[in-house]
Amino acid sequence: MTAESRESIHDAASGGLQTETVSREVVVVNAAGLHARPADLLAREARKWQSRIELINDAQRADGKSILELLTLAAESGTRLVVEATGPDAREALEAIGSLFEKRFNERDSNQDS
Repeated sequence: MTAESRESIHDAASGGLQTETVSREVVVVNAAGLHARPADLLAREARKWQSRIELINDAQRADGKSILELLTLAAESGTRLVVEATGPDAREALEAIGSLFEKRFNERDSNQDS
């Protein structure tokens, strides 16, 4: 299983506007972990959305729209991360980013048979 849909939803009143925060746990399954190529794909996807997107590894948070911040997570294969999106398109953004993890960032590991 590459991504677990343990989604939580919070609504917060912000100046009369509803801001939704959703989160989902994902697992890095790429053999090389969250290295430069998948971090670039993730940041590019995150920048498509209006919502703020953060990835959390234990107590460390990284801006999902910043390749450099994503790389500071040092997420090796098997690392569990929480993806958190806050904003008007949070659900859609979370779905798109979760899909990247599920698809292994379109990478094929050398030890994979299929």
